[in-house]
Amino acid sequence: MDAAIIGPMAESARYVGVVGPSDASDGELAVAEAVGQRLGGAGWIVVCGGLGGVMAAACRGAQAAGGMTVGLLPGMSRAAGNPHLTVSLPTGLGEMRNGLLVRASDALVAVGGSWGTLSEIALALRTGRPVIGLGTWGVDTGDRAAPAVIPVSDVDDVVVAVRSALALPEPDGG
Repeated sequence: MDAAIIGPMAESARYVGVVGPSDASDGELAVAEAVGQRLGGAGWIVVCGGLGGVMAAACRGAQAAGGMTVGLLPGMSRAAGNPHLTVSLPTGLGEMRNGLLVRASDALVAVGGSWGTLSEIALALRTGRPVIGLGTWGVDTGDRAAPAVIPVSDVDDVVVAVRSALALPEPDGG
């Protein structure tokens, strides 16, 4: 990709993190791929942990839609990234990259759930990032006034929910 294209695109684009288990079920993988396709089709950059499972499936979907993907890898090798990454960024941070992923994203979409997914959801909610959830963890805030995961039941609702959470206008013609 030409740097002249990436610069302006990166400045104005929305970055949407997709999180979920690396050891995902076939159903979660199918949902993640469809989510990635919808996000990439909306022109948003998909950010993930860069490895397999939900991360690779979302990137595969975004790539199929012509979208850009960024993987924040836990180790120091770009080669460890999944084959559907536009940009592989080795961080050397291990699971601590979860905080970096949250901070690099305007919103998160959580598909399924693992302990890493739960930590990403908690960090996102704590830092004011909206979290859209498809079959993921619920967060009971008790009596505290706190943001919650925005549940959706269908991948077709993900883009609408992200657009609403970020107060983005509808695209032309839509």
